[in-house]
Amino acid sequence: MSDYGDDGAEPLDEPAFEEDLDEYYEPEPEPAGGDDQANGADAEEGDTDHIVSGDPSAHANVGKGNDKSHKDKKIPNESRTTTPFMTKYEKARILGTRALQISMNAPVLVDLEGETDPLQIAIKELRQKKIPLIVRRYLPDGYYEDWTCEELLQ
Repeated sequence: MSDYGDDGAEPLDEPAFEEDLDEYYEPEPEPAGGDDQANGADAEEGDTDHIVSGDPSAHANVGKGNDKSHKDKKIPNESRTTTPFMTKYEKARILGTRALQISMNAPVLVDLEGETDPLQIAIKELRQKKIPLIVRRYLPDGYYEDWTCEELLQ
């Protein structure tokens, strides 16, 4: 017997079951107002139970004063509140990103001294504070702080 069911037997031309499907199917009744109401064409803009955009969170945030653009939410460097220490997660992300860049032939910013491993080169660059990446820390209120790798202590 093959995987496709072709074992030399004659194919069956009749369906496997002989049920009448019409007895189970009942069409939905039409709305009393016609098709326009079903599509929401007659709905007013101020309806509270009707979400126009399809995004419930966007509808919930309407009128809450979140009118600032992304650039307006940057905290100036003088008034940053987070610690100037690099977390182990930031360190891992920076080393991985920089090692990937080095493995894709990005210019190396330190003396190699015979080193060929991209991760070891990235570690050497981090120790010498030569990595040209910026860490963006998002705060719970949506604002963010930018720290250069030179500023962060390890």
